[in-house]
Amino acid sequence: MDDVDRIVEQWGRERPELQTDAMAVFGRIYRLSRIMGDRQEKVYGALGINRGEFDVLATLRRAGEPFQLSPKALSASSMLTTGGMTGRLDRLEKAGLVTRAPDPADRRGLVITLTRRGRDLVDEAVVAGLDAQREVLEHLPEARRRQLSALLRELLAAAEG
Repeated sequence: MDDVDRIVEQWGRERPELQTDAMAVFGRIYRLSRIMGDRQEKVYGALGINRGEFDVLATLRRAGEPFQLSPKALSASSMLTTGGMTGRLDRLEKAGLVTRAPDPADRRGLVITLTRRGRDLVDEAVVAGLDAQREVLEHLPEARRRQLSALLRELLAAAEG
């Protein structure tokens, strides 16, 4: 029995007419997300960045050569306002992890480019982050991990649909 079971049990006692199946599922998803988010933050923090900065660096890295995107494309990929993105880019540029330059295709625009130092850091961070995730997932057999991934994909599609 875990904390979520106890909460569901308490609601069952106080409000027996409630269907609490969803609470049991999403309570665990929320708690797992918070725990793993904290672990990722700690891993990235040891490398001198936070999760939001990792997201920007990782988005640029996944873009492939030449590892550059517009601030608008970066904001869209991270569901962040342009103002929020500007703050992240300021910190990353100051740390020498990205550069900003005029967009040759749009005089009014900018292009953000991952520096070699930024690329090395994000490559290290993604491995460290995956290790932290794998450490938890290894408690499930591989077949159950695949099953869990498929179930969560299905649930996410239903939520987004």
